[in-house]
Amino acid sequence: MQSFTYTGQPSRIVFGSGTVGTVGDEVSRLGGNRVLLLAGPRLESLAAVLTAQLGSRVAARFDGAAMHTPLDVTTRAMEMAEAADIDCVVAIGGGSATGLSKALAVRGGYDQIIVPTTYAGSEVTPVLGETVDGVKTTRNSPAILPETVIYDVDLTLDLPAAITLTSSINALAHAVEALYSAQRNPVTDLMALEAVTSITRALPLVMADLRDAEARSALLRAAWLAGTCLGSVGMGLHHKLCHTLGGSFGLPHARTHTVVLPHAMAYNTPAAHDVMERIAEAMGVPDAASGVYDLVARLGGPISLAELGFDAESIPRASELATAKPYPNPRPVTPAGIRELLTAATAGHHPVPGP
Repeated sequence: MQSFTYTGQPSRIVFGSGTVGTVGDEVSRLGGNRVLLLAGPRLESLAAVLTAQLGSRVAARFDGAAMHTPLDVTTRAMEMAEAADIDCVVAIGGGSATGLSKALAVRGGYDQIIVPTTYAGSEVTPVLGETVDGVKTTRNSPAILPETVIYDVDLTLDLPAAITLTSSINALAHAVEALYSAQRNPVTDLMALEAVTSITRALPLVMADLRDAEARSALLRAAWLAGTCLGSVGMGLHHKLCHTLGGSFGLPHARTHTVVLPHAMAYNTPAAHDVMERIAEAMGVPDAASGVYDLVARLGGPISLAELGFDAESIPRASELATAKPYPNPRPVTPAGIRELLTAATAGHHPVPGP
């Protein structure tokens, strides 16, 4: 018998086509009158649409969100929020915009409306990862969870192929780690397996036709499911390694997830055979770790940390940081084991399950 505890996250989800048009209604529902709009320069046209929709309720706009939520960026945005006397944050974009919104909300108590344009998944979690002095740490609080998430499939149709691929594998990582989490439960198992199936089936279709709305819809729905898993159960080795590589070595978030995931899966396979078999079955492949690696390679994604700017000389330091504090993981995490994993990932070798 499996014993478990499950707490559903109370975010409001609006999913569909053209749903970005409901942002104003959602601001009104939350009683917002002075909005801080977070939108990067790449999303200038969408920012203009939202500004027109919200009108005088847009009190300020910040366009400097950065990967891994650096504290100095949050400080600048917080100063703007306080000066404009805002009561609500509307963030449109990927994980960087979402992370900054969460950082502001937990400090200022602001309501949040997130409009994701990638498959990051962090928009439905009460988890915030922040980087201070080159070290990325996470915290968990109900105050971090956005009040409303608006998924508009139309906003993903122009997502470039490279970002589509790595963002999707980032989402896949949430589902994979949820399946062997110490806090896993029947609800997250169902969501995670559905996410694995949908991502691995829809991603090749999207990469063949970036404007395939049905396949894009399947990817976005799967990202929501995988992100919900991320917010409900604790993550393990894979996420710890990616936080280390991103926060301390400046590696790009989604691309790092894409390279590391098959190697983290191979590392954990000896201690989680049953889970990896379920993942392999959902993917329709003989081996889960190899299946993820082969999928990424076949679609032209990054397969080595070296191509992301990480070198072998950094492996000892990264291993030290990644094993500095204990955390739940199916297979014991050791410095020697992590060095071996990072050596393979740096070179881009095909993953081999551990002993």
